[in-house]
Amino acid sequence: MSKKQIIIKAATRLFSEKGFKETSVAELSKVTGAAEGTIFHHFKTKEDIFLSILKNVKEGIIEEFEEYIHTRAFDNGLDMMEGVISFYLYLAGRMEEWFLLLHRHYPYELAMDNPVCREYLEGIYTCLVDIFEEAISRGQKDASIDNGVPSRKTAMIIFAMVNGLVWFKLHHLYEAGALYNELIASCHKILRESDECKK
Repeated sequence: MSKKQIIIKAATRLFSEKGFKETSVAELSKVTGAAEGTIFHHFKTKEDIFLSILKNVKEGIIEEFEEYIHTRAFDNGLDMMEGVISFYLYLAGRMEEWFLLLHRHYPYELAMDNPVCREYLEGIYTCLVDIFEEAISRGQKDASIDNGVPSRKTAMIIFAMVNGLVWFKLHHLYEAGALYNELIASCHKILRESDECKK
């Protein structure tokens, strides 16, 4: 692993656990064993380190989901949606630092003034919502999903539910696995209109 990769890895952990503003370059230097001058040789500013991390997170999430989608055979759109939800929860547990970073306030604060940061965040969330929408569109075509709501809006609603559950888990407020069955049942209700709703 190169010195630059070591710095990024350590900064990812520190920024996700402590926060960007609360982590000093001196602390990053101590953890990595790299002199501050070495850190600034690889990155112009602390903000540049953060943007490199965010780029890695974006590329990593997209890569993980692409591999998951292309190595699975789904029976129908509803089955794909359940799989995507399960994989998202799994990935948030396996790559906890990424998701802790995304659930902090700083990235969104920075994105208000920094177009690169905004681009990376939009790329992450657009990719995720696109995958949820793909499952819904597939389900609408094969009739496993029938809710009469545009697929994009439905994808955003379900993604917000799943991401909210991840937030609870990351902040140790509730164990996501304990609500998994209820989450899937709620998604089924959203994705399949009841006979009462159709009357």
